[in-house]
Amino acid sequence: MAGSTSIRPSENSHDWLGHGAYFWESDLERARRWAREHADDPFVVGAVIGLGRCLDLTSGDSSCILKPYYELLAQTNASQGTPMPRNSVKGDGGEWIKRDLDCAVIEFLHQARAADGSTAYETVRGVFFEGGELYPGAGFRERTHIQICVRDLSGILGYFRPPT
Repeated sequence: MAGSTSIRPSENSHDWLGHGAYFWESDLERARRWAREHADDPFVVGAVIGLGRCLDLTSGDSSCILKPYYELLAQTNASQGTPMPRNSVKGDGGEWIKRDLDCAVIEFLHQARAADGSTAYETVRGVFFEGGELYPGAGFRERTHIQICVRDLSGILGYFRPPT
């Protein structure tokens, strides 16, 4: 918080929105729960983020952008004899937790856009449906959240300490 360290983007093969710095949108409690489950000394940092040019997968228009890149990646991999990545590890609600396929498609999109001179996406935003049914027969899930993946860290305008 005092400028002695910086955010390190995640570059896991299973990062569902591709590589970048991940944030929960307006969900402090979900961020705290994740930190407690994954860190020895958990804490949460808030950020003010300018989305810039955003691949917003909560929007129908942006969702349609992704499918052609999947098809192109599948064709490319088939022509090279390379197997397609697969999503794996199901959570308690049946959702994919390790999303190698989704990451590969989004990273392929970014690479292809860079190669053809298209403007880069600075952020990617999506809804992650997670957890068991909120109640029997529900379409709502216990841990559903919106995440933002910041690819261009200059879009992080500032940090703050969330209220305790």
